[in-house]
Amino acid sequence: MNLLLAEDDALLADALCAQLRRAGFEVEHAPNGAVAEYLLVKQGFDAAILDIGLPMLDGLTVLSRVRVARPGLPVLLLTARDALEDRVQGLNAGADDYLTKPFDFPELEARLHALLRRARLGVAGAGGPGVGCGHLLLEPEARRATVDGQALELSPREWQLLELLVTQRDRVVTKEQILQTWGADGGEAPTNNVIEVYIHRLRKKLEGAGVGVRTVRGLGYLMETQAS
Repeated sequence: MNLLLAEDDALLADALCAQLRRAGFEVEHAPNGAVAEYLLVKQGFDAAILDIGLPMLDGLTVLSRVRVARPGLPVLLLTARDALEDRVQGLNAGADDYLTKPFDFPELEARLHALLRRARLGVAGAGGPGVGCGHLLLEPEARRATVDGQALELSPREWQLLELLVTQRDRVVTKEQILQTWGADGGEAPTNNVIEVYIHRLRKKLEGAGVGVRTVRGLGYLMETQAS
């Protein structure tokens, strides 16, 4: 797997690159946000590790810009801050997972493999033709979602959440079902609070699609068509 590590701490970057290569990854290092953005847009990396506190461009800015060109790229954020609002901010910017410094390398490696497995599961999808709902069309084999022919930019977890809601449309999807879907590959599933972040992001992306995600208090979420 071809991986980009964006980290401005030279000692930490050297150590992580060496460990990741020993673990079987091909690694390229970016020392600042500007280089990271350029490489992620121009080269076909399988995943990225972004430190939030990058010079020139911070990691969140890099992530939000890269998401336009690479919506499905698995991204793990590194942060020295563990406050809930910082984690939510990172997820809102498009991160698939986060890791708080200091951390042990085995945990970083495990989270990377979980992100890559989720991405592969999303690409594989479920067979069969596209599934329509309002102006939204899901094509599982291509892992593609469009609204009136315009592609939606979705991270791997956003795709899995949308696919679950659409295939279960007009039925309530519980938070437990969402956590099971995200954790089906054996990776560490996020918390209930993180689900709400992803639901909020998905609602914004579905504006004008003729569908909506309704919160059913105490039960879960319901995908339903909306009147034109």
